[in-house]
Amino acid sequence: MFCLAAILLAGCEGSLIPNNDPALRKTQVSFKADATKRQYEADAPKSFATDFRADYALSYRQVEIANISSEDRTNVEVWINQKYVVFLDNFDAKSGKSLPFHLFYDAQGNRFDTDWGKNAIQSIDIYRDGTMYSVTNHVADLR
Repeated sequence: MFCLAAILLAGCEGSLIPNNDPALRKTQVSFKADATKRQYEADAPKSFATDFRADYALSYRQVEIANISSEDRTNVEVWINQKYVVFLDNFDAKSGKSLPFHLFYDAQGNRFDTDWGKNAIQSIDIYRDGTMYSVTNHVADLR
């Protein structure tokens, strides 16, 4: 019984199921520290992302993002609401990533959470190669 309680408590900071992407298996402290070094580049040139698509599932508390291009992408910042970010050093062509909300932090180290509707997702943007790309996104929850 004690072991189960310890496992459940350990899961409070994230998921009990490890991410299938080894690059996303960092600690919450690492994601938080990385986010505090980044800022939303509001003055960067803007474009519409034709090579990325996103769905988000409030009930699963994650963003599913896909690189639908035929090119690998590197040094990708995924932004929610121009405030919360997660950095992806590599994003393979024709692949997808599951990004749980607990990976996204703001510059002050606050974690993104919808708090069951309190913080809605207004936008998802990709920053790479000096340009901020607006990503088409859809709510994926089925009710």
